[in-house]
Amino acid sequence: MIRVLLVDDQPLIRSGFRALLDAEDDITVVAEAADGREGVALARQHLPDVALVDVQMPILDGIEVTRRIAADPALAAVHVVILTNYGLDEYVFNALRAGAAGFLVKDILPEDFLPAVRVAARGDALLAPSITRKLIDRYVTQPPPSNNAALAHLTTREREAVALAAHGMSNDEIAGRMGISPVTAKTHLNRAMTKMHARDRAQLVVLAYESGLVIPRGRLNSEASP
Repeated sequence: MIRVLLVDDQPLIRSGFRALLDAEDDITVVAEAADGREGVALARQHLPDVALVDVQMPILDGIEVTRRIAADPALAAVHVVILTNYGLDEYVFNALRAGAAGFLVKDILPEDFLPAVRVAARGDALLAPSITRKLIDRYVTQPPPSNNAALAHLTTREREAVALAAHGMSNDEIAGRMGISPVTAKTHLNRAMTKMHARDRAQLVVLAYESGLVIPRGRLNSEASP
């Protein structure tokens, strides 16, 4: 049974998501919170598999909720999915950087919403390749730090897999490029997540750019210009 926590200050949004989730045999809503502080407390109390968290809320916003859940070892198995009205924006990027597993737009269709919850519960990131590329192009623009210690323990193959993931490739695409099976590609990424202390694939992508393993396309082009 997939255990879900709903954290949103709009009762109508919570009730709509709850109706969809509770209608499924393999999903149950264990608690609801109307603000971020209550959401963190309920996450600690119920230890859900997935926390659906609104990005903009009173008291604590979704970014701070994500940060507090990600920082608590007791909540390591809680996968935070950010809910937003606006699609990919700076709030969402900051939440991904803080440790969110992905994000969903609130007007998502029911037939897409339920599979997304199941994907998050498995520990897979809710970042389609097209979204990853958009995130990279728009928000990862700062020069990487000079200290690349986060990469020091990665094998050559793990670095290659992480770099391809950072370019928005799926496991199947990574496998095809590297000449390995999708299972082996996922194994490389999982090991890299452990070594780089990333909660999931979404955070691994952010770390790949922030560590300098991959250079954002826009910055690469500007550096190549005379």
